[in-house]
Amino acid sequence: MKVVSAIKRVPEDIKARLKNNFEQVEFFFCHGMKEAKALIAEADVLITYGEDVTPEMIGEAVNLKWIMVLSAGMDQMPFEEIEKRNIVVTNVRGIHRKQMAEYAISMLLQVYRQAKTMIESEHNHEWNRRISIREINGQTMVLLGTGAIAQETARIAKAFRIKTIGVSKSGKAKDYFDETLPVDRIEEALPKADLVVAVLPSTRETSYLLKEEHFQLMPDHAVFLNMGRGDLVASHVILKAVRNHQIGHAVLDVFEEEPLPEDHTFWGEKNITVTPHFSGKSPQYIPRGFDLFEQNLQSFLNRDGEMKNLIDPKRRY
Repeated sequence: MKVVSAIKRVPEDIKARLKNNFEQVEFFFCHGMKEAKALIAEADVLITYGEDVTPEMIGEAVNLKWIMVLSAGMDQMPFEEIEKRNIVVTNVRGIHRKQMAEYAISMLLQVYRQAKTMIESEHNHEWNRRISIREINGQTMVLLGTGAIAQETARIAKAFRIKTIGVSKSGKAKDYFDETLPVDRIEEALPKADLVVAVLPSTRETSYLLKEEHFQLMPDHAVFLNMGRGDLVASHVILKAVRNHQIGHAVLDVFEEEPLPEDHTFWGEKNITVTPHFSGKSPQYIPRGFDLFEQNLQSFLNRDGEMKNLIDPKRRY
């Protein structure tokens, strides 16, 4: 069996561990997909970030049985071709939860503590004690999504005595949420929200789920944070909500177009904070991803249990 990895800069200790633990497997660690393409016809297993897999590549990969995606987002995968070939797809859903929860809480604290203004005052050598500061203690957080990342965010929020309301497709009860609602009852949750944190994947159901009327339901002081996918809401809807004071601030880590163009209006908005889709970044990202791959490889070889994070090609998650 041949495993081809298109992941750049895999640590040497991970390579050595895999080769030592799976002597029956040939591993090829390539520096990106351009290099991996030369081996794709021989690959039984492909490790990739997902966005570099094309329909043509699936056609060339005649032996391919499993794609391990070192990402949670699956919106750019050629699922029609994958389904026709009955290729197994797994991802690393859940390994982002720690760093993304930290990102969410840290960014919300920055907004409430007026970090932008404080940094500007420091830069100008200005002793400014007139900055208006708020506490996130005791606020209400509505999380769009109740998966691993949302649950970890809700867990940490509990340290600040924040009430947590989760909105998901099913509305099933989950740990660390005081209340959960199905998505068709989202209008009940938004008026209660001091903080709205979106962690939804990009699917047919979530694409442009949020519209102008949803922002009109939020309190005018609400902070909206999106670290899920950029197609949850149109850019002009966010811009209108901020400029018309329907919400107090937007923190955006994902966008309809990435990278965000240099001349995009968002950059100049005082009450919009832009970050470059890095909420999931962590020095532990690749080690955690390969830990999960190793567990799944054992199951794949032994056929002794269901692999973790199996993706349904029809639902795309």
